[in-house]
Amino acid sequence: MIRISLDLMGGDFGPEVVIPGAAKALERHPDISFVFYGLKEQCDPVLAKFPKVREHSVFHDCELAVRMDEKPSQALRRGRYISTMWRTIEAVKTGEADVAVSAGNTGALMAMAKFCLRTMANIERPAIAAIWPTLRGESIVLDVGATIGADSQQLMDFALMGGAMARALFELERPTIGLLNVGVEEMKGQEEVKEAGRLLREANIDSLEYSGFVEGNDIGKGTVDVVVTEGFSGNIALKAAEGTAKQIGEYLRAAMTRTLLAKIGYLFAKAAFDMLREKMDPSKVNGGVFLGLNGIVIKSHGGANADGIAAAIEVGYDMAKNGLNQKIENDLKRYHAKPLPPKGPEAA
Repeated sequence: MIRISLDLMGGDFGPEVVIPGAAKALERHPDISFVFYGLKEQCDPVLAKFPKVREHSVFHDCELAVRMDEKPSQALRRGRYISTMWRTIEAVKTGEADVAVSAGNTGALMAMAKFCLRTMANIERPAIAAIWPTLRGESIVLDVGATIGADSQQLMDFALMGGAMARALFELERPTIGLLNVGVEEMKGQEEVKEAGRLLREANIDSLEYSGFVEGNDIGKGTVDVVVTEGFSGNIALKAAEGTAKQIGEYLRAAMTRTLLAKIGYLFAKAAFDMLREKMDPSKVNGGVFLGLNGIVIKSHGGANADGIAAAIEVGYDMAKNGLNQKIENDLKRYHAKPLPPKGPEAA
């Protein structure tokens, strides 16, 4: 069994959406068991509608839920040890669960996860990895918001963690890695990015293949399996992509309803539009993975529907089943056991 601890109060809709999402995930993966954390009065009426979920779960009543607009420091002070979010994470620390999933406040979730689980040995800062739909299928992009600004060694660590995640999620033997940059030429970009490129080239890591610099348009193309960047540019890229997807959807909706002829044309092309909607549906790839912690934590989009919650749970299921953290720890040990290549003029 893969044991999932789930924050029932997380997100914009709480148990009304989270519990149906758990039901959908259980339907597809009967080997899941749940450890639920919520406010009993709000959760019991919803759980009563899903007897199968109740059979495969243990429910823990908590004192409070972290608000979506709460500052991370405030949430940590107010909700440490007693909130649904904290206890969801703590279940991973104590071994009661294999992975924690929450749709709650991102900043609060990261603050609590770092405080409760701590970072792995040799990891200075954790990262949030997003699964990105591409023309080739899916890629991983990290960091998308945990670390604002990163030095070359941190980018190197992100590459190792992203490569391990690609092996766990996509079952790739040697995933390709690219560093997000303003151009593919070696002389372009910030010094930290150029230095990270040198580290990746010279490290010659057998568990990943470094493909050089990639640009923003390479993310959607799926040029590489893992795109590495720091959290500021990664978060902007993520929000820009989400906004563009919504924009295109609105354009299509307006165009298809403008005239009678357009409506008739839509009926003939409905199958193609349904396929496009499926590809652009963020719920299908919902679930950011917190990497670099001593435990697996999945962040679902706060506005996710039941399908989105199920998708986030399934990402956690895959990460736990395929030994994500063990892969990361093994890669970090192998890399940090090697002498670091010299910097600057000494490299010549």
